[in-house]
Amino acid sequence: MRFSIGIFAILFSLLRFSAMPALALSPDEVLVIANRNAARSPGLAAWYMAKRQIPKKNLLLVFITDKETCSRDAYLKKIVPRVRRALKKNRKINAIVTMYGLPLRISSPGMTNEEQARMDRLTAKKEMLNTLKEKNGQLTDEQKKALSQVNKKIKELKASTDKTASFDSELMLVKKDRYTLNFWLPNPFFLPWRSQKTAIGKSDVIMVSRLDGADPSIVKRIVNDGIEAETKGLSGTAYFDARWKDPGQKNVAGYGLYDKSIHNAASRLKKKGMTVILDDEQDLFQPGDCPNTALYCGWYSLANYVNAFTWEKGAVGYHIASSECATLKRKNSNVWCKKMLDNGIAATVGPVGEPYVQSFPMPEIFFDFLARGELTLVESYLVSLPYLSWKQVLVGDPLYRVKIKH
Repeated sequence: MRFSIGIFAILFSLLRFSAMPALALSPDEVLVIANRNAARSPGLAAWYMAKRQIPKKNLLLVFITDKETCSRDAYLKKIVPRVRRALKKNRKINAIVTMYGLPLRISSPGMTNEEQARMDRLTAKKEMLNTLKEKNGQLTDEQKKALSQVNKKIKELKASTDKTASFDSELMLVKKDRYTLNFWLPNPFFLPWRSQKTAIGKSDVIMVSRLDGADPSIVKRIVNDGIEAETKGLSGTAYFDARWKDPGQKNVAGYGLYDKSIHNAASRLKKKGMTVILDDEQDLFQPGDCPNTALYCGWYSLANYVNAFTWEKGAVGYHIASSECATLKRKNSNVWCKKMLDNGIAATVGPVGEPYVQSFPMPEIFFDFLARGELTLVESYLVSLPYLSWKQVLVGDPLYRVKIKH
């Protein structure tokens, strides 16, 4: 399931005339998962639960690798049964927090026998054509066409059998018994699809957010900054870094659709009375360009964070680019999620691998509901996220409710 500008014409009407009812996530609805195998994980979980007054019974301790990647088998055996039992025991749970020390991604279990057989046939055909090329010095036009087609099919098969996912995105479907691991699945809570039938039902989905970072001090800062911003209000400027001029009513897709959504997000926040700076030139914001940043969204600097920002306490933002949450721990990494957290942001979103642009939360939906203050961080993420069982990760306190200070 994909979407186009036509859906968003409907979306604008929904946002304008029918407020989404607040899900009113409360502390007793939050399950906190910590890793016994990571020294600081259980302690951080207990600290967070005390800060947010989450009942002690809502702590689930698991034992799994403390590395950033776990196997699909480990996830299925060590995480899924424990979480399902916890959810069955406490029916009030509506959101899960994955704590520092838990894996960030789940590796692919590989192709099925049938998928591998298809790949073997395509590879054999490619090798045969390459052998002919070596033997004859060149291929006939018909053979060139055949080689081009087989390369295309190999690429498509690799993409369609992508089974690597973020730990958290997979956990959002922990209640569902069977579903395909190939590629992504439509999120039934994504606002433009809320009246459409999807392969996943709403009762199958649970909200998931992560409290994580390079070290435990970042986790504590995330939580403390959010609580302070809730009390005093989030002050500062919203910065949006589009690449092109607003296309107006022109039909757009792909990167153009998300660039248009960045324009729409900026426009909506301006109408709410927030100070907004929108850059619609090709160049990114440069160091020093974004003082007092409260909110941010932009693209596209691949794994190359630009330190343009001074983050206000409680700031929220994300950068639309591939693999920007591939690690939160590696010291030499310059991916956006890690560097934004290192430098003071309170919440961010990013993928653990190649996500395709249309899997990112829609900026206009995410920031609109976030700035309203009716939904918490994780609820705003839920209604703006197109796909599940995929690559995206939300890092931040799920209970954080933004209060814009005008």
